[in-house]
Amino acid sequence: MDRKLVLNAQLALPRGHRIEVTERVDEHTGDTAVLSLIDLDTGVRYRRAEDARGDVIRWSGRVVDCTITLSPSLRTVITVDADGDGGAGKGARTALRGADAAAEAAKAEADRWGGGDREPEPEPERFW
Repeated sequence: MDRKLVLNAQLALPRGHRIEVTERVDEHTGDTAVLSLIDLDTGVRYRRAEDARGDVIRWSGRVVDCTITLSPSLRTVITVDADGDGGAGKGARTALRGADAAAEAAKAEADRWGGGDREPEPEPERFW
């Protein structure tokens, strides 16, 4: 699955290079912000000055396209073919919250319809 990263910096990454991305997950909104990016082919590391706080996810992929916009505000748009889910799940904590909510909804529905935890009634004795 392709991911698009938009960064307020100038990062020249050649097409086909493998990269590793570290993102911070905002625990309130679930949004992510790129903290560091490592070009695994050259070993060059790009990193924000701020420390990683909160949930951090790492994912890797291969650069499909890299566009640098030269203007007063530098901007780089990188398209990455991510390995696996590419961190798109936005962290295990977010996924577990959704799974917990689904499990609670299923339990409530089962209780509403009589539940599945009751003992079945014994079959009547058959005689031939």
